[in-house]
Amino acid sequence: MAGLVLKLAPKERVLINGAVIENGDRRGRLSVVTQDAKILRLRDAIHPDEANTPVRRVCYATQLVLSGDCDPEEVRLSLLRRIEELSQVLTDSDSRASLAAATDALVRNHHYRCLKALRTLLPREDRLLALAAR
Repeated sequence: MAGLVLKLAPKERVLINGAVIENGDRRGRLSVVTQDAKILRLRDAIHPDEANTPVRRVCYATQLVLSGDCDPEEVRLSLLRRIEELSQVLTDSDSRASLAAATDALVRNHHYRCLKALRTLLPREDRLLALAAR
């Protein structure tokens, strides 16, 4: 994660290597130069109780890597399988592009990019589940 720049809104919180850091009253900007730092924006975080759909579960598992609660090497294969399972269901071109980006990021150990790509699928999943509930 060398060269990662975090732009924070006032009072926004971020988890860095297990420590919660809160921005002040003004917009802020942090440059993270330490490679392999474990970083998670708390506004992006999914609570364990909210990990109740296929996409949310994969996002949550990726989030655990970012927070330092899981070893990336131990969960990589599981995450790749879950992303592959999603690709069997989400077959439209936009979803495929997001899943391909997530896979590429995961293979390159760019877990934040993986989470970002997966999060783009959440609105689509919500719409599909709402249609299925009718």
